[in-house]
Amino acid sequence: MLFVVSLLLLCSEVFCLPTDFMCSLMPGKLKQIDAGAGEVYGVDNNDDIYHLVNDAWKPIPGKLKHVTVGPAGVWGVSAANQVYRIENGQCKLVPGSLKQVDAGGPRFIAGVNSANGIICSSKTCPLSDISWVNLEGGLKYYSCGGLGCWGVNADNRVYYRSGISPTSCQGSGWQEIEGRLVMMEVGSDYAVYGVSPDGDIYRRYGITVSNPAGTGWAKLNLAETYKHVTFDDFYLWLINMNGEILRCQLAQCYRDNLAYP
Repeated sequence: MLFVVSLLLLCSEVFCLPTDFMCSLMPGKLKQIDAGAGEVYGVDNNDDIYHLVNDAWKPIPGKLKHVTVGPAGVWGVSAANQVYRIENGQCKLVPGSLKQVDAGGPRFIAGVNSANGIICSSKTCPLSDISWVNLEGGLKYYSCGGLGCWGVNADNRVYYRSGISPTSCQGSGWQEIEGRLVMMEVGSDYAVYGVSPDGDIYRRYGITVSNPAGTGWAKLNLAETYKHVTFDDFYLWLINMNGEILRCQLAQCYRDNLAYP
């Protein structure tokens, strides 16, 4: 089933007509999904793990409540908050405890623990030697990309973390961003998407190397509400309140104006 989604782009004096996203309903149901480095992984309500291969969900042995894929590889956390890395289709236990993990940073991993503490590791192998660095503050969800990390706290306030690098995952400082979100993800092209408390989807616009925090939010004009979003390689992935999965391809007119000088 195909349908279109409209996004009013408020930056760069560009207006794409209501063909910004061509969306299709994917098979299966998931509670969480992550796209990165050209791959897509997800987990369902039974904590079963899936990898999208040729538009079909391939099961991965093991149980995870949250999974992530990106430049740092494929990682996940279990219902007991144990941390795993998926290698060659197998889950390998890693020292540490997280309730949510993200592999989208430049070759480092980061996440939050059960107390909303924020931690990261610039060393991702060997697995036995991973050491975690604690960041000041508290967040319930944390996601990283090439220009920084983004997160939301228990009050749904949004924060941007600057100064990250492949060898310094902890960064240098927090900047509070306007708006309220319950979760958010950073795409491989530095795009930032989030879900509001009402289930609406927003994209951060105005992101550049000189202004990586961007300048504002644009709301996607969707027909229903969602609980999870992720973005990679010009595809937006959504999970609605029923667990159904949507894959939306970014229109060419919008791609042509995705530049981060």
